[in-house]
Amino acid sequence: MEKSDSDRQREQSIYRVTIAGSIINAVLLALKFTAGILGGSAAMIADAVHSLSDFMTDIVVLLFVKLGNKPQDEDHDYGHGKYETLATALIGIALMGVGAMICYNGLTKTWAVINGEQLKSPGMIAFIAAIVSIALKEWAYRFTEKVGREVGSQAVRANAWHHRSDALSSIGTAFGIGGAILLGAQWAVLDPLAAIIVSFFILKAAYGLIVQATNELLESSLPKDVEAQMVALAAEEEGVADIHNLRTRRLGNKIAIEMHVRMPGEMSLYEAHEKATRIEKRLREQFGEHTHIALHLEPLKVNGCYVSPKEMNEHSRTSTQS
Repeated sequence: MEKSDSDRQREQSIYRVTIAGSIINAVLLALKFTAGILGGSAAMIADAVHSLSDFMTDIVVLLFVKLGNKPQDEDHDYGHGKYETLATALIGIALMGVGAMICYNGLTKTWAVINGEQLKSPGMIAFIAAIVSIALKEWAYRFTEKVGREVGSQAVRANAWHHRSDALSSIGTAFGIGGAILLGAQWAVLDPLAAIIVSFFILKAAYGLIVQATNELLESSLPKDVEAQMVALAAEEEGVADIHNLRTRRLGNKIAIEMHVRMPGEMSLYEAHEKATRIEKRLREQFGEHTHIALHLEPLKVNGCYVSPKEMNEHSRTSTQS
């Protein structure tokens, strides 16, 4: 099955934004390591490690999104969208590791200061590198998040949050380095304290990504308000009397919908097919052209049992005479 033009455009958009982010990460990686070494800043070196994780995340996104955009084949009837979900999970795990590392380093240095150790004041080059990092990574977050929303990719949006986590990390680094420079070596503890605070923001974002990806991999249903919207769209079709056995799940950047629809039993197969087609069209207009939809059509029930059109007519006449 060939990729559609929209799929190719989506893949190209993801590649462009991810490569742009990886270039920024590569530049910052070199800048931070250099500034950390020359400026004698352990916080800046830790920030450089964070940028290294960002760079590795870009590679994960490029690899898994390419796999996730492959069209369905004989071995994958529902496509390959779960690769994007897996990428989101890996990014979340990477973020969790980075957040934990930053928190641990901050706690270790703070404890050392409490025990009388004097931390060395960092140089101005480290502070300048932190400011440059904040500006570039917040910019990278904004254009990556924009593309992620436009193409409906959770992996790209997760990568955007990885950019922002680096910006938040650099804010803490800049605060600590700046405080140590302005207030003197006795305030160098501001560096690890700020890093601890920032680490909690990173861990919170990582937890959200991991939970989201885990729910998708475990076939969790879509939110109740979204399911209610699906039922309402199907119920708009004239002749639909009941909708039940609704099942939903996410397939990467696509969703799957299954539902049972009851219509009058005397309706012809052709007419029922036309109505089912119109229901599918409404759902795809709302939830995307690649939405997987499976409709099971059923006749109406009388006293809890299916009846033939002839028996239904007799029941209707009896009810009218009564």
